[in-house]
Amino acid sequence: MLTRLIDVDGLQALVDGLTARGFTVIGPTVRGGAIANAPISGVDDLPRGWGDEQQPASYRLRRRDDEAFFGFAAGAQSAKPVFFPADELLWRGRRTADGHAFEVGAERDAVAAPPEPDGPYALLGVRSCDLAALGIHDTVLSGRRTVDTHYGRRRADAFVVAVACSDPGGTCFCVSMGTGPRPEAGRGAPFDLSLTELLDGGHRFVVEVGSTRGAELLDEVGAREATADEVDAAAQVTALASRRMGRRLDTDGLKELLYANVDSPRWDDVASRCLSCTNCTMVCPTCFCTTVEDASDLTGHEAERHRVWDSCFDADFSYIHGGVVRESPRSRYRQWMTHKLAAWHDQFGSSGCVGCGRCVTWCPAAIDITAEAAALRGAPGSHLPGPATSAAPATSAAPAPAAPPAPAAAPVATHGLE
Repeated sequence: MLTRLIDVDGLQALVDGLTARGFTVIGPTVRGGAIANAPISGVDDLPRGWGDEQQPASYRLRRRDDEAFFGFAAGAQSAKPVFFPADELLWRGRRTADGHAFEVGAERDAVAAPPEPDGPYALLGVRSCDLAALGIHDTVLSGRRTVDTHYGRRRADAFVVAVACSDPGGTCFCVSMGTGPRPEAGRGAPFDLSLTELLDGGHRFVVEVGSTRGAELLDEVGAREATADEVDAAAQVTALASRRMGRRLDTDGLKELLYANVDSPRWDDVASRCLSCTNCTMVCPTCFCTTVEDASDLTGHEAERHRVWDSCFDADFSYIHGGVVRESPRSRYRQWMTHKLAAWHDQFGSSGCVGCGRCVTWCPAAIDITAEAAALRGAPGSHLPGPATSAAPATSAAPAPAAPPAPAAAPVATHGLE
């Protein structure tokens, strides 16, 4: 694979080049005390010099002692809300003058179809775990017989700039899931470019080229070929990160283990702690459950239909034919974990977990999916000893946000950490 090198000015030129091509560039920013994806216009919008500390039920930003742009673990949200927004208008209609019917899409000012996205999207800073999640959504939402046209419209022609992870958090376990920390061609969604940030000997980025249009963009920004030493230094970044995961998950025979433990008393134990707040599913990069909500104005003359994210932890989620199928937190957590780590293989040919650790970080009860799997095995635990955050000391800390920040494109209500 072709490998090039750019500096900070080259990174700015890359953003400028994508903008000039008509892309809406989405990248990591600091918002609400957390790293969140939002539209950016240049490197000054990136979280330069910020890192994070993540543990079960704990998230803190911290100041690094360097100028790294990507020196943090998984942000509060993945790329999912960009292509699969938390709240999406499906249609809007108005009652006809005679009051006997509805007009849908007849007048653009008052009766409209869902708005088109703001041009094709370019994602900057996609972690390897989130790249794997994006590949899962490509399979689930647009790779089967029934295609989600809304997702496909946003996903079409998207430009992906992945970033190798250098600073895994205390809840990360992408190595266990085979999804990181280094983006690799053929694993997950394809990328156009993949960056590895180097700080020693000058601030620069080793860039792996994943597509023809990625190579063309690098030619425009004046990227030179990376030396063997620079390529080795980039490989060392992810080699070190892979040994500093905060968690581990033994996946050997995990599907069979979960299927064999439907009646395990462990589900009662976890249910005694679970608040059914839905945080885990709201921040999960692969969950895709939705519901439909209809609303009208007070006069009854205008109506809208929205598709919004839903969760299997919601009691009404399994309501059918006059009753709730999964009435207890015990059955809901069992359903979520078994589907994610077992039934997903049967449905889609892969695990539904990419090891990003968000469900552990943002659970207010500090429930750890890796610890629950270990408990079903009778294993001692899943926490890996040793530092899981960057060696760079924290000089200041930002308070934890009350909830995972809502996606910029479509807000979603979530419950905060207590």
